[in-house]
Amino acid sequence: MARLSYADLTHPEVSPLVEQIVAERGSVLLLYQMLLQSPPIARGWLNHLTGIRHNSTLPGDVRELVIMRVALLNGAPYEADQHAPIALKEGVTQQQLDDLGQWQASTSFSERDRAVLAYTDAMTRDVQVPDAVFEAVKVHFDARLLVELTATVATYNMVSRFLEALQIHTDDGH
Repeated sequence: MARLSYADLTHPEVSPLVEQIVAERGSVLLLYQMLLQSPPIARGWLNHLTGIRHNSTLPGDVRELVIMRVALLNGAPYEADQHAPIALKEGVTQQQLDDLGQWQASTSFSERDRAVLAYTDAMTRDVQVPDAVFEAVKVHFDARLLVELTATVATYNMVSRFLEALQIHTDDGH
C-alpha cells in the first residue's frame, strides 16, 4: 500500500493533465496518480520522461535494458513490472531479462550491452563512474547518445527512488 493516497483524477486542477497523460500514455499509471498530488511536479515529470522515452535517439533495447537493470539494482518492482513488456517489444530477450541479475557471468549480452550495464551499475551504485567504465561505453556511442544514455540511467534512478520512497507497487489495486 502506498504511503500517501493517490490523487483525485477528477479534480479540476488535474483534469487537463490527466487528459494529456491518457493521450500520451494510454492510461494514468500509479506513478502519475501519485505525482498528480502536485500538478506542477507531475507536468514537469511528464515532459522530462517524454523526452527520455520518446524523443531520445537511444536505441529502445538499450533504454529498456538500462531501466530494467536500474529497477533490479534499486529493488523497484513496480518499475520492472511496467517495463518488462516494453523491453521485450524493444528487442530485449526473455533470456536477457532472466540473466540481468548476473549479467557479468551471462553470455546473453553483447559487448555493447555489457558496457552499458557496467555504466548503469557504476552510475547507480557508486554515482562516480571510473574512467575505464566510461571508455568502454564511449566506444559504442557518439556524444549525443552518451548524453542520452547518461540521462536515461539518471532519470530511472530518480523514478525508482520516488516509487520506493512512497511504496508505490503494482498490487495497490488502482
